Amino acid sequence: MNTYEHSVLLDSSKCTGCTTCLKHCPTEAIRIKDGHAVINDTRCIDCGECIRMCPHKAKKAVCGKLENMERFKYKIALPAPTLYGQFDNLDDVDYVLDGLLKIGFDDVFEVSKAAELVSAYTRLYLKTDGVKKPVISSACPVIVRLIGLRFPSLSENIIHMLPPMEVAARLARERALRDHPHLKPDDIGVCFISPCPAKVSYVKNGFADYKSHVDEVVSISDIYFMLISEMSHGSEIKSLSESGIIGIGWASSGGESAAIFNENYLAADGIENVIRVLDQVENGNIPQIEFIELNACPGGCVGGVMAMENPFIAKARLQSLRHYLPVSQNFINDNYIPGSYLFNTLPEYQPITRLSDNMAESMRMMADIQNLKHSLPGIDCGACGAPSCRAFAEDVVRGRADANGCLIMRTAPIEKETENDS
Repeated sequence: MNTYEHSVLLDSSKCTGCTTCLKHCPTEAIRIKDGHAVINDTRCIDCGECIRMCPHKAKKAVCGKLENMERFKYKIALPAPTLYGQFDNLDDVDYVLDGLLKIGFDDVFEVSKAAELVSAYTRLYLKTDGVKKPVISSACPVIVRLIGLRFPSLSENIIHMLPPMEVAARLARERALRDHPHLKPDDIGVCFISPCPAKVSYVKNGFADYKSHVDEVVSISDIYFMLISEMSHGSEIKSLSESGIIGIGWASSGGESAAIFNENYLAADGIENVIRVLDQVENGNIPQIEFIELNACPGGCVGGVMAMENPFIAKARLQSLRHYLPVSQNFINDNYIPGSYLFNTLPEYQPITRLSDNMAESMRMMADIQNLKHSLPGIDCGACGAPSCRAFAEDVVRGRADANGCLIMRTAPIEKETENDS
């Protein structure tokens, strides 16, 4: 039984069955049935592409609420670096960090600080003997789930490094217990301020055998106006920032790659570009490179559907903000990667191309799909409720659709009879 909790949901009352989402879903998780979209939970990767594309706002991201943090005695905010790009004329991130304290948090730990540490350990990882290359970043949970479902042969290439959000959550908890000995672990609540619904799913479901240290994930769009009212420029603020250009650079595509200090990398953003790259890597049609950074959202995390600002404007603001920062404020002296920065196993997903656990049955089904596909128009109109003729043929063979569901094939005999009568 599927128990995966998703953060991208459908409001069927707003859905008109227009097929826009159908055409853009990267894992073909959406079908149109009875006049509105239906999302297949086993295929959905919470990328938010349907939210971004739906003209009727029928898809939405579901995340935590700030008031849920009231159950904790000590509340810690983890701002994603994307948050800094949401504000116009921001010349000091301390205004944002101070604002988070003013809206009720007891402490703030920058995810960009953890990103600088992750970058440092990634440089060590790439020098480790036996590492399969190209190494693919694990920072974007959409990419990890996409690879498991569509490109399982590339799972061994994924770096076993925890994302900065998780590292920040652990370090923030450790600091709180160290600075406030009277606190118990259960007294501390950690809240990640996210541009991305996939992070919500990551926290809800854990990551294979790893349980997240984050308690709540709230969207940037939910917290934005609360912050605006508390961020008063010109007033005296605390000096809180502990990160630099490298950490804040993670918000935009290419920022993580630039931080490995190795020009032999590739960075791609936007789900269609990501799939194109993964196709080429899987087929061996890509030059020899060390590291691949992939972001499902256009422009990187700045393009997340839970952010407020246009991703290109946010990226430009972050570029301007970085002029005031040091390269990094976090360095390591280790010659090895601590276990607390690594995860042991990847989540297990059933690849969407697997038709059956029985090889003979799979081959029979594949042949039936091919035969039916050849009899279909091949125009991928979506009128049948599936994204393509190939997907419709698979649905029929799997018993999920009626073979008479193709409207064009049904009307073809009528049109032929009309021609003969004339």
